[in-house]
Amino acid sequence: MTRCQIIPPYLLERIATSALEADPSHTLEVDARLRRLRATAHAAGGALAPTAAGDAPFTVHTADNGVELPGRAMRSAGAPATGDPAVDEAYVGVEATLALLSEVYGRHSYDGRGAPVIATVHYERDYDNAFWDGWQLVLGDGDGQVFERFTKPVDVLAHELGHAVTQATANLTYHGQAGALNESVSDVLGACLKQRLRGESAADADWLIGEGIFLPSVRGRALRSMKEPGTAYDDPALGRDPQVATMDDFVETADDNGGVHTNSGIPNRAFHLAAVGVGGTTWAGAGRIWYAALTSGVPADTDFAGFATATVQAAAAVSPEAQRAVARAWADVGVAPAGGASSPPVPPEAASPSGKVAVTRSGGVANLRVSGKVILGDDPRTREVETLIGRIDFRAVAGSSPQPDRFVYTFHVPGLEVVVGEPDLTPELQQLVRLLLG
Repeated sequence: MTRCQIIPPYLLERIATSALEADPSHTLEVDARLRRLRATAHAAGGALAPTAAGDAPFTVHTADNGVELPGRAMRSAGAPATGDPAVDEAYVGVEATLALLSEVYGRHSYDGRGAPVIATVHYERDYDNAFWDGWQLVLGDGDGQVFERFTKPVDVLAHELGHAVTQATANLTYHGQAGALNESVSDVLGACLKQRLRGESAADADWLIGEGIFLPSVRGRALRSMKEPGTAYDDPALGRDPQVATMDDFVETADDNGGVHTNSGIPNRAFHLAAVGVGGTTWAGAGRIWYAALTSGVPADTDFAGFATATVQAAAAVSPEAQRAVARAWADVGVAPAGGASSPPVPPEAASPSGKVAVTRSGGVANLRVSGKVILGDDPRTREVETLIGRIDFRAVAGSSPQPDRFVYTFHVPGLEVVVGEPDLTPELQQLVRLLLG
């Protein structure tokens, strides 16, 4: 069961180093709740889902700036507006995404079987993210310094529901090229929804993902540009958008589950080129082709070449012209349709040198990467850090599965490196995160 967040780790790192980052750790309550949900879902064969209010196809809740999910029900399908911008924006986004899935792709909800959609807004305080936790959507209000509320750009919500669709279909592994495809497919759904609501053609659209998520103080248009990866923002505090656009610039890294947010710029640009080449509207043209590829039985560990093959085959069922446009789009980003083998594993980073304890948080929709460390001995936090690491069995918490758009913590302690997903943080690890990231 995947859980997916939208802020990439490299953006979070820049915010942290600019003294703009809030406390990134979750409370004991949310940790315990997510672990209970995972255990229940595993026992139920992964079929557990929240229950919508009555028979409503979707319901928007509020967490009231807490962490209990789903929280208080605020607005179900068909109910009038509440006057709460976050609630009403989430309502519009869920309703429009479900309509797109049904009316264009013939899909009944994200699972194809009419599962009710649960969305929760006002999650935590100053929470800079949105995610799909395997069963529901969760959206934060932003920090008021860098990020607006995450319900404001409708394509952010569609992006997260895109992870739900991927989970229910190809279930693409969230690492390496398969993980970058997972991210890209969500951006594809976000772009299709945004353009459909605006009535734009593929040629006329701006192809920005997360437009409006940054506050005016940030020099940036959006989180990502599918048309021109690497150009979405260039800010003194946040740095420059690091997304790449072609295989010539593919990034080999252990960060962010093998660079899933950075390298997703490659299939994103291929989709943009294909959409313009196929012509017409994105959602009815290239969008249908990508959806057909996603649901064609591609393996969970498929790479760019494997997915390119699936899209070219899907385009062939549309027309020879569409097939040529899709093949040309992939060629323009340096991907040759082929067999679909999984991408090679990325070597882990070196363990922390003796005398240093460090943590790196990656993941999230904006892919802001946050790092902090303590040099044992001189640092005033030494005694508390040493006490904590003496109580933590790091090997017992190792091995968390990557979860799309959720935060991932890499702990470096003397002689050991351990990767732990956000829902699996114990109270001691949460406290260690607070100490190291401030």
